[in-house]
Amino acid sequence: MKPIRSFLFVPGHKKKWVNNIPNFGADAVIIDLEDSVPNNEKTAARTIAAEVIPDLAAAGQRIWVRVNPTPYVYDLDDLGAVIQPGLEGLMLSKVSGPDSMKSMDALVSELEHRKSMTVGHTQFAPIMETAISIELAYPIACEPRVATLCGASARNGDVARSVGFQWTPEGQESLYLKSRIIMATRAAGKDYPLGGLWQDVHDLDGLRKSCEFHRQLGFTGEIILHPSNVPVVNEVFTPSEEEIAYYQGMVDAFAEAEKLGNAAVIYEGEHVDYAHVTTAKQILELVKAFD
Repeated sequence: MKPIRSFLFVPGHKKKWVNNIPNFGADAVIIDLEDSVPNNEKTAARTIAAEVIPDLAAAGQRIWVRVNPTPYVYDLDDLGAVIQPGLEGLMLSKVSGPDSMKSMDALVSELEHRKSMTVGHTQFAPIMETAISIELAYPIACEPRVATLCGASARNGDVARSVGFQWTPEGQESLYLKSRIIMATRAAGKDYPLGGLWQDVHDLDGLRKSCEFHRQLGFTGEIILHPSNVPVVNEVFTPSEEEIAYYQGMVDAFAEAEKLGNAAVIYEGEHVDYAHVTTAKQILELVKAFD
């Protein structure tokens, strides 16, 4: 999966909002058919999502859809409508464990086959919002269709209720589960774990602090609720000019050291060897992905 800094929810029944997606500037959007859609608007949201995916994808917009969970799997009508070539993936809530991913894999594979799509095209982004899913984060992340894990820890949300923590803006109460999700994602060979979810959408300073904390932990992007949050999130999760200059300087200094037969160099007062330079090169490659 290509990295996602800003992953914006858009309620599927709000047709004007959906049509305005290209103007929001988010790296990817999630057309929501679940919690942000009233029960009597579910059918309309599904229809709108199915209709707009081709045009949005053709314009270069990365489109995901959050479908409704059911007692046994996920809504079959939702899946039948939105599984199509222009859809990058499904955001899956209320995940129980790897078996639920296997069931979804089989179901989505059948739909892709029936629609003459490449089987395996549709990726999954499970939201770790139940205690059991957090406990089983690594085997979930190892499932082939799972592109990343989402560590959403909103105030009074599903994960807060399931785990029982009391939310604070600083996020210390959810530090363990966030770190567990990041480690599981990375250990499974998936590079871009996603954080979230800042609910006070007009408090941009609070959003920035939360994103900076999440980036320090190892998240590479954020699930967000409002278009006004996109510029802040994109800025925080993009290496700054100072960072780019620092890491490029490290790579250049080490290259000069290698020419002299050395595998280590003092750079800006610190010992640098192959491990540090590998990290620097990865960060510089990440920057190119957002150009």
